[in-house]
Amino acid sequence: MTGSPTTETTPAADTPGGTPSGVLRAHAEHEYAAELAALQAVDDRPRPPRWSMSPWAVTTYLLGGTLADGTVITPKYIGSRRLMEIAVASLATDRALLLLGVPGTAKSWVSEHLAAAVSGDSTRVVQGTAGTTEEAVRYGWNYASLLASGPSESALVPGPVMRAMNAGSIARIEELTRIPADVQDSLITILSEKTLPIPELDSEVQAQRGFNVIATANDRDKGVNDLSSALRRRFTTVVLPLPDSLDDEVSIVTQRVASLGASLELPADLESLSEIRRVVTVMRELRGGVTADGRTTIKSPSSTLSTAEAISVVTSGLSLAAHFGDGVVGAHDVAAGLLGAVVKDPVQDSVIWDEYLETVVRGRPEWDDLYRACRDLGTGAPR
Repeated sequence: MTGSPTTETTPAADTPGGTPSGVLRAHAEHEYAAELAALQAVDDRPRPPRWSMSPWAVTTYLLGGTLADGTVITPKYIGSRRLMEIAVASLATDRALLLLGVPGTAKSWVSEHLAAAVSGDSTRVVQGTAGTTEEAVRYGWNYASLLASGPSESALVPGPVMRAMNAGSIARIEELTRIPADVQDSLITILSEKTLPIPELDSEVQAQRGFNVIATANDRDKGVNDLSSALRRRFTTVVLPLPDSLDDEVSIVTQRVASLGASLELPADLESLSEIRRVVTVMRELRGGVTADGRTTIKSPSSTLSTAEAISVVTSGLSLAAHFGDGVVGAHDVAAGLLGAVVKDPVQDSVIWDEYLETVVRGRPEWDDLYRACRDLGTGAPR
């Protein structure tokens, strides 16, 4: 984080729950510190080396539940319990975990919460991009020290993976398939031998017990670099699907919007926020190519229309209603977000969106306000 050179910053004080005050989005281990502490207090099951809690407690933290003392653990992931059990069990072995899925299936969210629950620290992260170098994955150098005295331990700058190896904790690699293939393969020795060679110092770092890697990837976006078969073999792959049912997806969106709304201090009564169900229905129908009743086939746009995008649309509507409306989210508040989420290709997607409005939305009398709000945005005159 950078600020004005003339501005002195001081660390924000922590709130009683463990979340740093003033932080826009706290790390999972801070935001849910009370839940993690409650689970650790009642967890009497075997823990793998250097784990903060047992695999059972990690899974309970992810999926939610009520402890014997009455403490409610909120669900962080709504979906298959077996998938989460497989993910946690893999981390308890020496095999790394690859969370695979289309954009918006909570891969990064699950990765962060797994690291927070297992290691108590979710911040050892490599963000994969087309420009990610091998130094970002392994280690770099303080070039002033390197030029002054040559390669030495004091000149070495460890990356997140090396720090996790030394600490015996979880390292996260986001968007692994966006990293160039030759840089990806620098992980092979780390994952198979649990060592990171440092040839410049004629030494190596050996991973402490508890070390593992969680990577996320999808194969839907452009700019993807396929993983080599050698690298894939080092991972247990867990495919995170889109939510099975409308109700599940509505629950996910409602929970995340409530959290974001509270963080951003956007007041709204989520119990009466019926727009969530309509937004989720629109996105499920368009990405599935068929209406909810199965009677009408429709075209799908080029956008992914993921759960994450539904959360974004509703949160944007929440902001509009709070700052420019009466605080009640209505069709006119979510219409612009829907248009922006659906129409990524201004030519092809505009036609698909227009057809959907005319063949589906217009035919639902209870959706007349949504139809007119979308039409008023310029996709055509009200009909």
